[in-house]
This record gives sequence, C-alpha cells and structure tokens, in this order.
Amino acid sequence: MAERLRGDGLTLGYDARTVAEGLSVAIPDNSFTVIVGPNACGKSTLLRALARVLKPRAGTVLLDGRDIATRPAREVARTLGLLAQTAIAPDGITVADLVARGRYPHRGPLSAWGAADERAVAWAMDATAVTPLAGAYVDELSGGQRQRVWIAMVLAQETPLLLLDEPTTYLDITHQLDILELCARLHREHGRTLVAVLHDLNLAARYATHLVAMRDGRIRAEGPPAEVVTEAMIEEVFALPCRVVPDPETGTALVIPRQR
Repeated sequence: MAERLRGDGLTLGYDARTVAEGLSVAIPDNSFTVIVGPNACGKSTLLRALARVLKPRAGTVLLDGRDIATRPAREVARTLGLLAQTAIAPDGITVADLVARGRYPHRGPLSAWGAADERAVAWAMDATAVTPLAGAYVDELSGGQRQRVWIAMVLAQETPLLLLDEPTTYLDITHQLDILELCARLHREHGRTLVAVLHDLNLAARYATHLVAMRDGRIRAEGPPAEVVTEAMIEEVFALPCRVVPDPETGTALVIPRQR
C-alpha cells in the first residue's frame, strides 16, 4: 500500500525565490518522522506544502493517493492536522474556546456540541497540561503556554496525521520533553502518523522513528535515526564537525560538537 502522505517532484517557493526543485518525499505510515536541517533549508516550506498551506509551483502532494489540492477542505482537516510555526489567536478568546475550535472539521453547520467533542477537548487539554488555564485569555499567556494551547487545539482535531512545525518552540526543557513524549505515545499507542520539524538533533535522534535531513532544498539523507545521524552527515548538512556517541540514557545518537 502506498504511503498516506507523499510529495512527488515538488517545486516550492515564495514570490521570486525558489526554495526547492524536484523534491520528493514519502512519509512512512504510523511513523514519527522528524525533518532536520540548517536554517532556511526548506524544512518548514516542505511541511507547509504537505499540509496544503503552500501551493507547489510544480509537482503534487498526495493524500491517500489523491491530489490534496482537489480534496474538500473539511475532508482534509478530518485527516490531517497542522501546528503552524506562527499562529495568531483572535483577541479575547479563552484557552478552552481556542482548543474547542479544533473540533470544527467534525461538526456540520447545524450540529450541536456533543459528548465526543467534550471528550476530545478535555483529553487534549489534559495531555498538554493546559486544563488549569481553561478560563484564561490566550493573549495573556506566556509563549510556552500559548504553544501548548495551540498543540492542544491540533490534538482536539483528532486526525490520524499530525504535522507539527517546531512544536517545542518557546518551551522549557521539561515541556519540550513532555510534548515529544506525547508525540511518541500518539505514534506508539494510538497509531498516529506524525511529521515534525525540529532544530535539536539530539531530541530528534531520541524520539523519531524516521529522520529526514535537508540542506539547500534537497533531502540529503533519510531513514532510521541510528543510520542517518552520523558524523559525516552532520558535517555535510550542518557544516559542523562533531562526535556522535551513544546517549547514556537511551543509547540513541548523541551529537557532541567539536571544540571550535
């Protein structure tokens, strides 16, 4: 069976700037795929194209074997959830109300709020530790709190595919680990397919089941993290001389930059 989400021959860009040409990627089903690479290499651009936020100049994004551009928006939103890198909440909206907006794809114009909606929102808020903030206004929260609220909204959408653009932005190390542990559980225990853009190579190596390394709009390496995270790959992709040793806690790859 073909992968549920893939991009074939994508040319991507903004205005006069081309970010990637002839880019193809297949997201393994039931994986936790993490995209890594230096700044401005095309990571977030690729994720935006996979999520139908950015229209490719050439090539096709396929969702369940069909061109995602031809699918109704509500149908796509029931299958694929996106945490954007920059999201703006409406003025004066509470945390509970914003998370509840994740239920939009599952409700018709005349349908009443139901028990399933209530359960999904309660679970998402509990999973991201924002339940105590339910009545707070989103624009009064810290950056880290807002990030967890946006993640909760995406989780409340209850989609089998989740695309997360830098989900650990603004979070302290404890909440970074909490969010990535949650992602790992969603993959492992609930069969969700996740795709995330991360900057921290060591966290990517620890949590991903599939790693995609990009540079200059091209995929330079992909596969299991144990095979992808090598000293040669990191020097090629990041121009960073380093040592790769086993993480003493997990045995996964641990990147140690060499002294400059």
